[in-house]
Amino acid sequence: MKVDLFDFVLPPERIALRPASPRDSARMLVVEGNALLDRHVGDLPDALRAGDMLVFNDTRVIPAQLEGTRGDSRIGATLHKREGPRRWRAFIRNARRLRDGDEIDFGSGVTAYARDRGEDGSFALDFAGEEPVELLLERAGRMPLPPYIAARRPADAQDADDYQTMFAAEKGAVAAPTAALHFTPALMAKLGEAGVEHATLTLHVGAGTFLPVKADDTLDHKMHAEWGRIDAATADRLNAVRARGGRVIAVGTTSLRLIESATGADGVIRPFEGDTAIFITPGYRFNGIDGLVTNFHLPRSTLFMLVSALMGTEQTQAAYAHAVRDGYRFYSYGDASLLLPNAGKSEA
Repeated sequence: MKVDLFDFVLPPERIALRPASPRDSARMLVVEGNALLDRHVGDLPDALRAGDMLVFNDTRVIPAQLEGTRGDSRIGATLHKREGPRRWRAFIRNARRLRDGDEIDFGSGVTAYARDRGEDGSFALDFAGEEPVELLLERAGRMPLPPYIAARRPADAQDADDYQTMFAAEKGAVAAPTAALHFTPALMAKLGEAGVEHATLTLHVGAGTFLPVKADDTLDHKMHAEWGRIDAATADRLNAVRARGGRVIAVGTTSLRLIESATGADGVIRPFEGDTAIFITPGYRFNGIDGLVTNFHLPRSTLFMLVSALMGTEQTQAAYAHAVRDGYRFYSYGDASLLLPNAGKSEA
């Protein structure tokens, strides 16, 4: 499909630089079939049904943004995916200054060697020493805010809390599963009282989620792999929900992509552990989820394509046009949408 089909005009002032406070006070556009309804995240207990299950990603963002030097050259690195105990694949700023084997000094006693340049321009970084890499990153790294926020303001101490979800437990992400940023203990209690269940899985979100689609056709775009896990007990719970007529509602595109990676054409969700590079575009048949809570995404992005696959391209464009006109806040710190497609709907 032509990538131009997934373009739209977004005024810069619609990009949220800070989250709503309290988190569950953010606005929420409910898109159910062809209907649009303006609500708030705090209304979710009324928007869902008893027996539904929300599925959250429990990954935790690490300080994956590094600034260093190689000789007189400044080098920036955004970690993307762990490849070994001391090796991370990273996207490099000023990569033309790097050669295989070069040592980068990131300060605070943290150094790494650049190896194995990829076709996408990334490098593998082998961190020196025996100290756990997690401790090195705590010392030398900083929170990797999305580029559309970082371009307008620097990360600060508030982001260390704002950019983690209440479910964050498993360290390894370099971007937050931002749909879950809206949830609070108070909201979870109300959802529980309404009979809405919840479960967690793990997908370590990589920096590739920020990359624009540069190809003219979706067939020419290559997704970056991310590591995820759904254990057997969680898979059983999700299958049981659907078997008794409840709905599996993914919270965030990361949860959705992992569930779909773990689900067969028979609709059975199976345990999963490993890499996924699933790329969902219109024409895809959803097998494991019945709805999605997600933020508002970038034009021409793989995430906007995923939403278009779920709701249909025309309805997605209409929903986003409504959101722009009505002042919804976009991207990681922005407002939410609850997407409930018609049963069995799939757009070719």
